[in-house]
Amino acid sequence: MFKILLFTALFNLCAMSAFAQQPDTTVAPQPQPAPQTQPKPQKQSQPAASKVYYGGTVGLTFGDYFSIRVTPWVGYKLTPKFSVGGKIGYEYIEDKRYEEKLTSHNYGGSIFTRYHLNPRIYAHGEFAYISYKYKISNLETDREWVPFILLGAGLVQPLGGRSALIIEVLVDVLQDSNSPYEDWNPFVSIGIGVGF
Repeated sequence: MFKILLFTALFNLCAMSAFAQQPDTTVAPQPQPAPQTQPKPQKQSQPAASKVYYGGTVGLTFGDYFSIRVTPWVGYKLTPKFSVGGKIGYEYIEDKRYEEKLTSHNYGGSIFTRYHLNPRIYAHGEFAYISYKYKISNLETDREWVPFILLGAGLVQPLGGRSALIIEVLVDVLQDSNSPYEDWNPFVSIGIGVGF
């Protein structure tokens, strides 16, 4: 009996030492790296150069007061739909409302805002200040600065690339008494814009 107990004790001891010498094949859990938060994608803003647009218009007025206007302009897009800008202008006129026709060279500038209702149509508001030559008498002329507040709309027809044909119809709502134009006579101009 004693031999059996001794044999069992030795067997258990050998078995325990055999298990103790086996390599541990279980993998200890590795610490997980802290979850990395992805940086929020930043809004890609347009480069300043792509927010600038420029062009020019040629305008005509017919009748007893004939004029041809050349007006280069530059604008800046504050948002994709809303922009501000400035114009300078030169105008040649022939005023036949007098006994002797008055020929004049007029000039000035303006600031404007545009709001695109859709890619092809925009609303337009403008304050202009133009120097006009006018007759005091048959022999005398003088020069007067005349303010205008022009409201209206424009139509944009893409031509290819960044250029577009622009047709604009504006009406002076200020109706200054020194304005050489007939009341509520619309200003129609056609021009080319780039980056519009």
